[in-house]
Amino acid sequence: MIRFQDVNKWFGDYRALVDINANVDRGEVVVVCGPSGSGKSTLIRTVNRLEEIRSGAILFEGRNVHAKMSGAELNKLRSRIGFVFQSFNLFPHLSALDNIILSPHRVNGLGRAAARDRAMALLDRVGLANRAHSFPAQLSGGQQQRVAIARALAMEPPAMLFDEPTSALDPEMVGEVLAVIRGLAQDGMTMMCVTHEMSFARDVADRVWFMDAGRILETGTPDAFFGAPQHPRAQRFLSDLRSR
Repeated sequence: MIRFQDVNKWFGDYRALVDINANVDRGEVVVVCGPSGSGKSTLIRTVNRLEEIRSGAILFEGRNVHAKMSGAELNKLRSRIGFVFQSFNLFPHLSALDNIILSPHRVNGLGRAAARDRAMALLDRVGLANRAHSFPAQLSGGQQQRVAIARALAMEPPAMLFDEPTSALDPEMVGEVLAVIRGLAQDGMTMMCVTHEMSFARDVADRVWFMDAGRILETGTPDAFFGAPQHPRAQRFLSDLRSR
């Protein structure tokens, strides 16, 4: 479903992504991990063109995301790739329900009643049907992130991207968000997830990609990666985690 072909990206003189070649299959959950500054978030943000690339290609369902296209075409493409930010990015002046209704109604032209029914079903799915009329400021961080997940799902995307979805949360709120993502994995959603939650990666991922200095240094099943990492940098990364 997602294919990276010789992808490179620079920020000024800094090379953020280096010769990335990798695939995400339909229905697969890929967890991207690595030290801070390794290029994980940059990589995931190139998939829906929140970040431009310098060279190479990224294909989503066979279409080059970074090919020349109109704004309308790009918006249509992005509507098929759900994105969940670490900082929630909810509209503060809209209720949880209206945050979810907005895109299906305005972008996809879904009738307001149907959009509302879909939004309520998604709020129920993430355990927040009773907070439909609450505004973001009235919700905890974990609740806001669950609303953000429901908002992304409202467009019925075939793939979801998560950029460190729990990094802005207090520890006691992490579990409630990861439980929602686990449920999506069990339902067969194609997902890429950047996270520092290694227990989550071990439980949910089909494959783990380990990055450092803009490169994917190792890929493997969770059992292989956590049990017997091959690259010395991955070995050191896991050793550091275990010593904390």
